[in-house]
Amino acid sequence: MRIYREKDYEAMSRRAAQIIAAEIVHNPACLLGLATGSTPEGAYRYLVDWYKQGLLSFKNVRSVNLDEYVGLAPDHDQSYRYFMQSNLFGHVDINPANTRVPDGLTLDAKAFCDEYDAFIRAQGYVDLQLLGIGRNGHIGFNEPGGFFVKETHVVDLTESTIDANARFFASRDDVPKQAISMGMGAIMGAKKVLLCASGEEKADAICGSVLGSISPSCPASILQLHPDVIVVVDEAAFSKLAAAGFQA
Repeated sequence: MRIYREKDYEAMSRRAAQIIAAEIVHNPACLLGLATGSTPEGAYRYLVDWYKQGLLSFKNVRSVNLDEYVGLAPDHDQSYRYFMQSNLFGHVDINPANTRVPDGLTLDAKAFCDEYDAFIRAQGYVDLQLLGIGRNGHIGFNEPGGFFVKETHVVDLTESTIDANARFFASRDDVPKQAISMGMGAIMGAKKVLLCASGEEKADAICGSVLGSISPSCPASILQLHPDVIVVVDEAAFSKLAAAGFQA
């Protein structure tokens, strides 16, 4: 596990974007596992800028997203398909047919989840998986629990996750209570994992993920078992690791 300690959110975003861009340059037809939320917005902004400058092309890139809210249509302004279109897909030359985001309106969630996993396996898993992390250590929407869930699945969101996401909706009551999330099998199958975090509120989760016991009570701790993980954090998210004497 390699850890990059950056000054602030902007520096963290740039470092993350550089790692993603390097993957695309090295393998122009790579399969990227993508994430949503406030953490990757800055990295996507850099990638869009580099595309517009002619430094990067997504022409042959393929992507699969980690998750989507159950019950939200792709054009809903809080759906993750909408997020990806607004922050990345709509601004670069990626082929829309090469992008996959879970279907929040599927009428057969089990069949959809099975197909999503089958597709990822058929590609030999993703080349680089981008992850954020929740305050409770969740990755994707794999929430703390009694065991790690391997397959893509429907998740009942915890109260803390609903609270954290309420700022994006008109009210807390509007936040969906379920999501479809890629499971740990697909995440751990990625050839490389890029975990990003910013802000003091993520410091405990980062510390637990890096130094804590491997436990489903902190889902991201399973990344300690992955052979190629890059963690990019700002000073605030690194603070608990620093207090524990960790050097980066």
